[in-house]
Amino acid sequence: MGLSLQDQLLKAGIADKKQAKKANQEKRVKRKKNKGKKATAEVNQTRQDQLAQAKRSRELNLRSNREKEKQEKLAQVKQLIEENRLDLSKYEDPYYFKVGKKIKKLYVNDEMTRKLGRGQLAIVTLNSVYEIVPAKVARQIADRDPDSLVVLHKPEEE
Repeated sequence: MGLSLQDQLLKAGIADKKQAKKANQEKRVKRKKNKGKKATAEVNQTRQDQLAQAKRSRELNLRSNREKEKQEKLAQVKQLIEENRLDLSKYEDPYYFKVGKKIKKLYVNDEMTRKLGRGQLAIVTLNSVYEIVPAKVARQIADRDPDSLVVLHKPEEE
């Protein structure tokens, strides 16, 4: 293994032991004086980078979790509607209802019309298709996705 520059200078006689000792002393003082300054700045920067990365990760996870939750709720709404919808294919009496500024209609019978008016049945939507479901199911749907509920009259007090 080669000698250090200081040892080479001593061996060649260019520098003496007193100069070498003084250079070592100055080096130690300088190192001690700068101790923590450079390292602290680097550590602080590294720590800030880690905190920023952790914050971004948390935000992405939160956004991802919200999206998953939303998808799960929509799947539950779809399942509730498909399992509880009433068959409207055989009825001929129109029932008109308002959606935003438009008037829509579904074909129902007289009994359904009365139940819709009393709040025992409700109209819900999924993917622009309107269905009639029992009021209890409509409330469950409204809890999961309020935008899916189109018409649910309040029950009359008797």
